[in-house]
Amino acid sequence: MKINIHTHNPKSDEITLSSIGIHPYHAADATTDSMHAIERQAKGVDAIGEIGLDYCCNTDKAAQVLAFRVQLEIAQKEGKGVVIHCVKAFEDVMNILKDYSLKFVIFHGFIGSAVQAVRATERGYYLSFGERSFRSPKSIEAMRAVPVERLFLETDEAQVDIGEIYSRASAVLGIPEAILEYITQENYNRICG
Repeated sequence: MKINIHTHNPKSDEITLSSIGIHPYHAADATTDSMHAIERQAKGVDAIGEIGLDYCCNTDKAAQVLAFRVQLEIAQKEGKGVVIHCVKAFEDVMNILKDYSLKFVIFHGFIGSAVQAVRATERGYYLSFGERSFRSPKSIEAMRAVPVERLFLETDEAQVDIGEIYSRASAVLGIPEAILEYITQENYNRICG
């Protein structure tokens, strides 16, 4: 079975993280009750997510930062990892993350630069690449810059099979697909034990 670290359409022949969280799009609607609900449900999931900052959406930035920080506190308290949504907010996300001790951090759907990829992996974070990543030469270079022990693949919302993502990533990285599957399985075992 292939690891599909982040998907909105889970399939029985894939392994994926279970998570709960308030997306940055909905941060302005977050309430004390919704945060308590996340805290109560955190024990039953692998990660808090997808959470983070999206400076291209219409949600107030201050509301996004507040919701992000509260959920990072929950993840830290519960010993959970986080799945990060980050759009045009890399520096702010990196600055906020340094304030927390988290089980793991995965930047999902990574479409940043190779320099950003290296900075994130140097901190021990993981990067996950999906359908959108292949549309940008910058993101393809980022994928090549990531140490394989910090790499995941995903389908997110795309209506594409995870096998196609593995096939494309295998070609980009020059790694046989079976080896890439083994690597992502080992990465998954490392974070989920």
